[in-house]
Amino acid sequence: MKVSEVRSRYLNFYKARGHVIIPSAPIVPGNDPTTLFTSSGMQPLLPYFLGKDHPEGKRVVNSQLAFRSGDIEEVGDNRHTTFFEMLGNWSFGDYFKKEQLPWIFEFLTSTETGFGIDPAKLYITVYSGDESAGIAIDTEAIDIWKKLYSEKGIEAGVAIIGSEEAGYERGIKEGERIFAYSDKNWWSRAGVPSKMPVGEPGGPDSEIFYDFGTPHDTKWGAHCHPNCDCGRFVEIGNSVFMQFVKKEDGTFEELPKKNIDFGGGLERITMATVGPDIFMIDVFDASRKVLEQRSGKKYGEDELVTRSMRIILDHMRAATFMLAEGVHPSNTEAGYILRRLIRRAIRETDRLSITDNVLAAIAEGYGEAYADFYPHVLAAKDSIKDELVKEEEQFRKTLTTGMRELEKFASKNELTPEAVFTLFTTYGFPVELTEEIANERSIELDLPKIMELMKEHQDKSRAGGAQRFAGGLADHAVQTVRYHTTHHILLKALQMVLGPEVHQRGSNITSERLRIDFSSPGKMTDEQKVEVEKIVNDLIYQDIPVTRTVMPREEAEKLGAEMEFGVKYPDMVSVYSVGPAHATEDMPDIPNAFSLEFCGGPHVTNTSEIHEDGKRFKIQKEEAVASGVRRIKAVLV
Repeated sequence: MKVSEVRSRYLNFYKARGHVIIPSAPIVPGNDPTTLFTSSGMQPLLPYFLGKDHPEGKRVVNSQLAFRSGDIEEVGDNRHTTFFEMLGNWSFGDYFKKEQLPWIFEFLTSTETGFGIDPAKLYITVYSGDESAGIAIDTEAIDIWKKLYSEKGIEAGVAIIGSEEAGYERGIKEGERIFAYSDKNWWSRAGVPSKMPVGEPGGPDSEIFYDFGTPHDTKWGAHCHPNCDCGRFVEIGNSVFMQFVKKEDGTFEELPKKNIDFGGGLERITMATVGPDIFMIDVFDASRKVLEQRSGKKYGEDELVTRSMRIILDHMRAATFMLAEGVHPSNTEAGYILRRLIRRAIRETDRLSITDNVLAAIAEGYGEAYADFYPHVLAAKDSIKDELVKEEEQFRKTLTTGMRELEKFASKNELTPEAVFTLFTTYGFPVELTEEIANERSIELDLPKIMELMKEHQDKSRAGGAQRFAGGLADHAVQTVRYHTTHHILLKALQMVLGPEVHQRGSNITSERLRIDFSSPGKMTDEQKVEVEKIVNDLIYQDIPVTRTVMPREEAEKLGAEMEFGVKYPDMVSVYSVGPAHATEDMPDIPNAFSLEFCGGPHVTNTSEIHEDGKRFKIQKEEAVASGVRRIKAVLV
């Protein structure tokens, strides 16, 4: 089954059960200073779990683009990817376990309304409880699952599997289908009940695993069970039950309004139709064929060849979507992660004896594969190609020179911290790549000393990242919000000076400054920059209101509200208008607003908050970041 078919079946299944389909948030949150990437389906919806009303109501469903940089080293096996889509259905104080579990089981197993998986291939995990916190084993979920299996003619036995600390010293016995873990099925930011702060919500969850029936590898433990890492069982979904809140005495009581957060791996569910290899699903087909044709090697013919191809396929899919959203390779923040993905992919093409540029051709396959649901990727194919060709040509030169110098050091057994530092500073050879090569050759590096030598260089990169994370803290939040509203005003000013064809292509807002990437044919003149600054400052000092209005998307589009490039919006949208001066919260005069944008906020309520203490808007730098894309960094001083 194709990925697009699975996605559509899932969305339509929950739409028929009262859910509103909402679009994916961007993989790179444009105005969220607390994170570099969207890493889960829940992340963009967190405000609605904390009490904010969702404009589409209490039941929503979507497929969310996500990226987890922490999984980079895991890629290469049959199931791990850094980039993925998370199918999600959400209940904000509406339905709970007795609706959620039968629905997801029906979707997965029904041949008429769902996906058609053989229920005998599914295994379930639940929470075994925490006696010290007064939380019992989740018998409610167990009873629901047993009933669902029974309706399929399967008697589901229950097993208490224990914890990782105890070594999971128990395998699967005949007839067992439901497994209770003490350390795997509790959801909270703190991870386990004992570490949760007072007042924080949390709850048990129930994971669904697909059994591919592959032989157990004892290097992962003596016994196989659903959470074993041998590859036989692959998690395809998880229902989180936001059910409890922690009290002062360390015990828990039930929340008055309970929430459901389901996350299911789209690619992993699709994988169940092709066998135990996620890279054999259809979205990888075209790109995989490019690799086979250019390398003269066959995917699956050799373990090392297959591993290299998997890394390239994963990293380039993630890079393609990042580039489509306006991220550019750099040495800081999201751009650093993007550059690392690209460079790791180039390194693996070398292992496949591909010595000429190939990344753009691989990326093109993803544009076509996702054209039905994410057309912005295909629309950005020219800029993606330009960036990849430039980055690949540059790094292949670095790789050739750096490898030559690295070989000199390695042959003399002189791969010292100073040598690693020289490879980086003189030849531009990444430290993480030197480390990977050293590990492959069983060369031990003095990493603490290397990090000490690199500290001065890394401090500058870390400063940029730290600013982004600090922006989410309480003592910086006000200034970050001021910059966010100024960002809206700046975009409108750029359109007034440079022309209506100017649109946002990326942004980054911290408590220290704002940054906007925008489409533009050429460099701004000094006169144009002065004019933009004047427009922004004049507007800020008019002390006009900033208003949020929830309205139908079609109405907002008719009003000409600015939309973020590549983002799909729901039927009901949040729109922020800056001005006019006579607007009120109850009766915003939106058609006459100075600035009108699709946006989730937050913003100041009046531009007077921006110029407190006599602050004025100032452009610090204007530069090119890609073909047809310029960047402005600006401050309030």
